[in-house]
Amino acid sequence: MSSERTLRPKAGSGSRSGGGAVRRPPVLRGQWPAVGVVAVGGALGASARYGAGLWWPTGGADQFPWTTLLVNVVGCAVIGVFLVAVTEGRPVHPLVRPFFGTGVLGGFTTFSTYAVDIHRLFDEGRPGAAVGYLGLTLLAALGAVGAAAGLTRWLIRRPARGRSGPDGGGAR
Repeated sequence: MSSERTLRPKAGSGSRSGGGAVRRPPVLRGQWPAVGVVAVGGALGASARYGAGLWWPTGGADQFPWTTLLVNVVGCAVIGVFLVAVTEGRPVHPLVRPFFGTGVLGGFTTFSTYAVDIHRLFDEGRPGAAVGYLGLTLLAALGAVGAAAGLTRWLIRRPARGRSGPDGGGAR
């Protein structure tokens, strides 16, 4: 049996299409390489986040979730560098973006733990810490991605030292 679906009108069904077969490709046909690299990258990123939590455990009662804050801010900074590098820098293999951007960095950064941490802080009767964490993460993450993207863009566009002219070709 083929992995493709073939739809044929039933005899006498009144179909006006002339009785030819209509082929529809499977939903994920051709997307398995991207799905695979996202899965592998996600496992690596989530493992790195888990390792950060073991290295600096801060999720207990009466503790501020510094590890999650740091992971999300660092992840956003790396996203800023990565996306500028692959869109404005050198060309990369088509699977690099889904592997690293979606997989590794998507697995490393964590909105769900951020939300659970906010909920936990409220449940502990620490609304000030919860709102502070909510705002600090948002501002720090946005600032990190913006600063990292801007710095990367500047580094890519600046002329190399010792060269002159727009194409970098100076007198020899």
